[in-house]
Amino acid sequence: MTFAELLALMLLCLCGWFWLDSARTREIGVQAARAACRREGVQFLDETISGRSFRFVRDEDGRLCPQRVYEFEYSVSGNDRVRGSVMLRGKHVVMLEIGTQGAPTFTLH
Repeated sequence: MTFAELLALMLLCLCGWFWLDSARTREIGVQAARAACRREGVQFLDETISGRSFRFVRDEDGRLCPQRVYEFEYSVSGNDRVRGSVMLRGKHVVMLEIGTQGAPTFTLH
């Protein structure tokens, strides 16, 4: 196996790991958004979230970890669409934004 083939294989494995890690993290975000909507008494629309941003930040221990922000939509009355967001650092929800009376509610973990 040449160096170029080894490098290509490593890159392919890295991309596969990133894809699986993103899918797992996204599911954690969906569960957090669904629970927040249930807690606030609103309807979680489309049962999905979409990625807004991705970057590397330092965690509480000073280690570099991925931070992802996802957006989702919910409805208060059934005739409207309101945008909320959930921020995950690694696999942990660190902030969730949802509000039912105009002013957003921020939940920090």
